Amino acid sequence: MTLQTSVFSLEQASMELIERKFREKQLLAKAREHELFDIFQQPLTDEETWALKYLYAYMPVNDMADYDGTLFLSHVRQTLDIRGKVPWGKRVPDHLFLHFVLPYRVNTENIEDSRGILYSELAERTASLSMEDAILETNYWCHEKANYIGSDLRTISPLTMIRNARGRCGEESTLAVAALRSIGIPARQVYTPRWAHCDDNHAWVEAWADGQWHYIGACEPEARLDQGWFTPPARRAMLINTRVFANYPGPEDITLADNWFTEINLLEGYAPTRSITVAVKDELNQPVSGANVYFELYNMAEFYPIAELKTNELGEAAFKTGYGDLLIRAVMDGKWGEKKITVSDRVRFEIVLDQVQQPEGITDFDMVPPPERNGKALDVLSEEKVQRHNSRLEEGTNIRSSYEQTFLSEAQASDIAEAAGLPQERVWDVLRKARGNSHEIAAFLQERSAEFGEWPLKLLESLNEKDLSDSFRKELDDHLIGSLSQRGELPEDIFLRYILCPRVLYEMIVPYKHFFQEVFTEAQVALFRQNAAELVRHLESEWSLWEDLPNLKGRGNPVGTFKIKKGDQASLDIMFVAICRSIGIPARLHPSEHKPQYMAMANGGWQDAVFANRALLQLEQKENGKLRLLKDNESSDEAPAASYSENFTFARLENGIYKTLVYPNGKSDVYDEPFELAQGSYRLTTGIRLKDGTACVRFSYFELRAGEQMDIPLTFRSAKQGIPVLGTLNRNDTFTMQGGSDQSIGELIGMNGAIVAWLEPEREPTKHLFRELGELAEPLNKLGAPIVLVVGDSEWTASFDPSRYKGLPSRTVFVRDSTYASLPDFIAVPPASEAGFPHLLVLDGQDQIRYTASGYKIGTGKEALQILTSIWQQPTKRSDT
Repeated sequence: MTLQTSVFSLEQASMELIERKFREKQLLAKAREHELFDIFQQPLTDEETWALKYLYAYMPVNDMADYDGTLFLSHVRQTLDIRGKVPWGKRVPDHLFLHFVLPYRVNTENIEDSRGILYSELAERTASLSMEDAILETNYWCHEKANYIGSDLRTISPLTMIRNARGRCGEESTLAVAALRSIGIPARQVYTPRWAHCDDNHAWVEAWADGQWHYIGACEPEARLDQGWFTPPARRAMLINTRVFANYPGPEDITLADNWFTEINLLEGYAPTRSITVAVKDELNQPVSGANVYFELYNMAEFYPIAELKTNELGEAAFKTGYGDLLIRAVMDGKWGEKKITVSDRVRFEIVLDQVQQPEGITDFDMVPPPERNGKALDVLSEEKVQRHNSRLEEGTNIRSSYEQTFLSEAQASDIAEAAGLPQERVWDVLRKARGNSHEIAAFLQERSAEFGEWPLKLLESLNEKDLSDSFRKELDDHLIGSLSQRGELPEDIFLRYILCPRVLYEMIVPYKHFFQEVFTEAQVALFRQNAAELVRHLESEWSLWEDLPNLKGRGNPVGTFKIKKGDQASLDIMFVAICRSIGIPARLHPSEHKPQYMAMANGGWQDAVFANRALLQLEQKENGKLRLLKDNESSDEAPAASYSENFTFARLENGIYKTLVYPNGKSDVYDEPFELAQGSYRLTTGIRLKDGTACVRFSYFELRAGEQMDIPLTFRSAKQGIPVLGTLNRNDTFTMQGGSDQSIGELIGMNGAIVAWLEPEREPTKHLFRELGELAEPLNKLGAPIVLVVGDSEWTASFDPSRYKGLPSRTVFVRDSTYASLPDFIAVPPASEAGFPHLLVLDGQDQIRYTASGYKIGTGKEALQILTSIWQQPTKRSDT
């Protein structure tokens, strides 16, 4: 194929590859060819043409289903225009521009035409700065717009993030990357899929300036680049990577080169690494090509694959990782092998595919993370620079707080509720959650409650909290009016959850009820309502399965998936549920299996919607079995309280891999009723984290048969550790109370023990501690121990308001410490000093320090509670050492 002169410095082979993939996408999206491709009939420059072709070539099918070509053309034109305006536009190489400036997508967010909006916010602020300073300035702007809060897995868009003024780390970094790209700076979201030393993950940002990549904590500015609270944890990571929507040639290490994306491994820039090779062989000792190799890490009581690679023609898969433990599982043609490895032991490991049935009994082992390491010493910043940075943080917090004051207040919510004749507490609850979208939600209630009574409020209450920040009257009207027309004789609880509620999984909520009610004939609707299996057959006849980007599974909206007639399995399942709800058939995704189900009108039971294209993955329709978990009475004194996804999960063996069942995180009522599960082979995983991050893991294997109940003890390994004396706190030191008076530490902590923590309230690690203390309020209140939260002068600013932190244990008190002189001396040396805030201590009745934790570590609150419970009111001999 002969193509025109190179554009964007693309070589002929690259242009031919883009052209070929573009043509493939045209065929794939034939059902929406006009909406997507008519833009090419407009007068376009060569740059516009190839920028569009590049985006389309690697565009996920969900985006081709959900958005129109006019959006992408607008994005391309604005991006090219901005490149010509910013001072560094010509200094950014074309290959970086294509891969890290031009893309419209960062994560799994809803796509909006936001590039010009973000540019207008940042252009003047950054025009006279160097690229490095522009990156810092952009992050100060992000801090003005939003800060951290934990939330569900749906990623909101940058504009919704700004409207909401807060979001989780994946959303903060999505906003920061979008903002940097809007001023022509190459940027990418990087993340550790799971931490090795604690149960969570994290995402941040890398940005390119004049030949070098730098990292920043999104919405959490530092006074310089390549610094963040997550730096010490990153030195213990087993993988840090990013995904590029292209056949990206590097120069970074490539973990996975897929047909539609490339995963690059960035760990070497943060932590010591080792390249290991896994050789997969069959039972005759011959190499196995094409086997799937899963590199699994213990996290949240499951083994999560941080990377999934195929073996090459030599039967080998190579992976660069950190110096910790991994569980390696290789699978091919119904056979598998598994081995727990320690990366520091050697560079080559062998796995034999000789298993077809899971083991029996119990297996115990430890998963050890990479050790804590000291980082490179940083130059000391001048006092002037520190003061200027602190001033910018305070200014940003004030700007964000002022914006939050525009949200509807409780008093305004009360007036709205009274005028609409609705319960005041319930109206305030939805408006409070809606935050920057509260005026829109209030308008919907005011407009619709007169006609429909409480139903508009009930619709809003059926949504996830995050939905209230980006749902508008158009879609709310669609689901309210379209659902009420289908209520029939359904019981209210069934109607609310499985007809009225538009939320199915983590897709973007769009208007779909009226669309699906009009797209089928009356005869078809009658047929489907009589037997929903007919709807399954109808969809199978024209809709096909298409898998491309793993992280976008289940993100296609139902209308888009319907129109393009393709989607990944989760998006097709969501479409089926949406159609059912639109025509009055109660439907859902199974709570733990996430397979589509509809309610049989005859008996009110749930029936699986069995699609032929997933028949190999679908278990036979047989009666389920029941699993009853039993308390382990023998070790009840030292065993932790059972909590799903915190210290135990169970997974079913499917096609050689274990699929973890989905239950609410933190589910603790696990002994009350049996779990209803499909028959099959299962693995119960329990784990206890030690203070150094090591996980003491236990596998318990069992077979569950249809129609039977099995009783399984939920057991944990013994993980008792001594409670050393680490030092003593001087009870005569003083803190400043909120009213301005001084009070000694001794007066605050009493005589029986306490928790004392030094904080940075605006930082994510401290916010995790706040959340954990709130979740533990009941046992901490029962214990009656004081909790002293210490804030320094630089954090105790005019915008800091202790009353905002609601739900903390009743004996919590905030105090001020201007010099942090009361912190023990050992906090000032690595690793605690590098880990940073919060610094938490548990004290016994003799003022002795029995536990410390510094920096980011999920689970600190529970560890502190366990230690404090053990030593509470117990006489302790003072250490003389």
